Amino acid sequence: MATGLSTTNLANAWLSTMRGGGSGTNFTAPAALYAQAHSADPGASGTTGVSTGVATRQAMAFGAPSGGSMSLSTAPSWTATGSDTITHVSIWSATSAGTFYASAALTASRTVANGDTLSLATMTFSLSPLAA
Repeated sequence: MATGLSTTNLANAWLSTMRGGGSGTNFTAPAALYAQAHSADPGASGTTGVSTGVATRQAMAFGAPSGGSMSLSTAPSWTATGSDTITHVSIWSATSAGTFYASAALTASRTVANGDTLSLATMTFSLSPLAA
C-alpha cells in the first residue's frame, strides 16, 4: 500500500478548484485560466522573459481531473506579432495583471516570426504521490 494524497478527497478536489470548480479556504478559483508565452524561465513571479513576439495571454481550459491528473481540453493558440524563441509558458487568472499560478518549460523551444501560429498542444497537471 502506498502512502500519499487521497485521489478523490484531495488530489482531484484541488485540481478541480484550480480549473474553476470551487474554492478552498485560502484560494478562490479563477473564472478562467490564461497562458502567457515566455522566451526564458518565468521565475518565481511569472514575469521574467515575457515574449515580445507572442505577447498576449490566451484562454485555456482543462478537462475534469481523474486519478490525480488533468489535461488541456481547450488549447491556447497565438499569432505572432514579431520574432521570438518561445521556451516556457506561465498560467494566470486574467488576460492582464491577475494572479500567477504556475509555469512550465516546453518540451522543445519554438522560434516564431511575425504571422506564425503557435499552439500549445498538450499540458497536464498531476499531483502525487497518491494513496493506494
